[in-house]
Amino acid sequence: MSQKKIGVIGSGLIGRSWAMIFAGAGWKVSLYDIEPKQIETALDDIKQQLQTLEKAKLLRGTLSADQQYSLIGGTTKLEEAVKNATIVQECVPENLDLKRKVWKQVDDVVGPTTILSSSTSTFVPSLFSDHLKNKKNIIVSHPVNPPYYVPVVEIVPAPWTDPEVAKKTRDIWEEVGQTPVSLNREVPGFIINRLQYAILNETWHLVTEGVLDVKDIDKVMSEGLGMRYAFLGMLETTHLNEHGFVNYCKRYADTIYAVSKDFKPPVKYEGPHVLEIGKQLEEDVPLEKLQERRNWRDLALTKLSQLKQEMNKLK
Repeated sequence: MSQKKIGVIGSGLIGRSWAMIFAGAGWKVSLYDIEPKQIETALDDIKQQLQTLEKAKLLRGTLSADQQYSLIGGTTKLEEAVKNATIVQECVPENLDLKRKVWKQVDDVVGPTTILSSSTSTFVPSLFSDHLKNKKNIIVSHPVNPPYYVPVVEIVPAPWTDPEVAKKTRDIWEEVGQTPVSLNREVPGFIINRLQYAILNETWHLVTEGVLDVKDIDKVMSEGLGMRYAFLGMLETTHLNEHGFVNYCKRYADTIYAVSKDFKPPVKYEGPHVLEIGKQLEEDVPLEKLQERRNWRDLALTKLSQLKQEMNKLK
């Protein structure tokens, strides 16, 4: 087991996933929250998840569930959580004032070489780090939910982030079994959300204009594009669909341009269409069965991850 330590700030769903990921790689984990009851609930949930994964033979890493759980501790003392930590991973709610406050508190007690990493999906790092004395150590490590089952992590530097910090952060994520992608500069929404929103915006227009209903348009992704995108990126897909990317552009550039001009501007998701789309979704997955469906999703993602590992060996 490694002597490396991560301090996880916030014991919600994302914080618990980070704790499990790092414990699976043999790191010591200190899980911080302001409420003792929240920590107790989080630790109980983590233990149950690890045991369930072990029984299903889906547990990450080489350590047993008990060994992994023994590496995770909880505390209501911030200084205890970040002391001697290689990296601090912040997972508090998406509230800018709260993040600025929390990072100032961390900055006051953390060591000068500790990586200061945020799980934020909303705020570029410059927005919550300009007031820190250790701001050269700030970075965003944005996961896809749930990060235990979906490995990609976006690494986003602030303008003042030390390039070596970005490199070390990438090395850490690779070490614990995630798949990092490194942005050279911060952009709103990072990359995952920018691509996700582009697809979601076009989906909104196609449904609200009556081209397809909710169930069928979701099939376009789950039974179509998503199947190949689970193994290939968008650009490699074009590369393989023709005799290379250059030939693809020669053949389809005009078509892509013509169709793209028909795209509608983004709209705010509000009004009667929200209720209608929600109604159609709830007919298939009622609100009281959301957790059951999430559990199925997590199992499917784990199975897919295993298949991807097998297929990658055949490359």
